[in-house]
Amino acid sequence: MVNVITYNKAYRDDFVRLNREWIETYFRLEKSDLHTFAHIDDYIIGRGGQVFLAQDDETDEIVGCCALISHPETQSHELAKMAVSPQHQGRHIGKQLGQTLIDYARKHGVRHIFLEGNTRLKVSIALYRQLGFREIPLEGVAYERCDILMELNL
Repeated sequence: MVNVITYNKAYRDDFVRLNREWIETYFRLEKSDLHTFAHIDDYIIGRGGQVFLAQDDETDEIVGCCALISHPETQSHELAKMAVSPQHQGRHIGKQLGQTLIDYARKHGVRHIFLEGNTRLKVSIALYRQLGFREIPLEGVAYERCDILMELNL
């Protein structure tokens, strides 16, 4: 089992490690990734977002993560940087992280969440659909690897 906790600077390296791992496995790091990694405290937390971390309750290891990033200029939020360590995949950790993020968003008055994905990652797209996200027209994306845009209205 895992417990989902919120960000603490002590977990910054875990957040970066987990995301680098999946991005470098399937794609390549982009400027937007590097910006996010370098500015977690001001770009995510400081703008009213949050980082969620899945902590293994037996080992205390951080095995998954995701972020809720506020985009005040569009009055929306983004589900971003969801990652689960390959050794821990298949345990529904991504679903637990996603649901925790959605519950947090509702409690904090968030009305719209979007995400940028890639259809090559079929398991993640299926998870987003389970969480209630639906595909919308692809426009204005921040990542070259993105080929699907999804949203959830709360």
